[in-house]
Amino acid sequence: MIKIRLKRYGRKQRPSYRIVAMDSRVKRDGKAIEELGFYNPLTDETHLKFEPIIKRLKQGAQPTETVHNIFVKAKIFEQM
Repeated sequence: MIKIRLKRYGRKQRPSYRIVAMDSRVKRDGKAIEELGFYNPLTDETHLKFEPIIKRLKQGAQPTETVHNIFVKAKIFEQM
């Protein structure tokens, strides 16, 4: 199953995350199928690629709870 989830990068105590589409069986920081955006929880900054995200959701990819909340804030589901 394809999941849209967060992939951590950044240094200690300063996390940043990439929003990626990847197989649910792959480790958190493993190889991603596609990079869909960026999220920084410290500044609440997000950069999203709307078209690829909508395409993946229509193909049946499931967002994790945190990613779903980010998408609701960005009004992704209203554009579908």
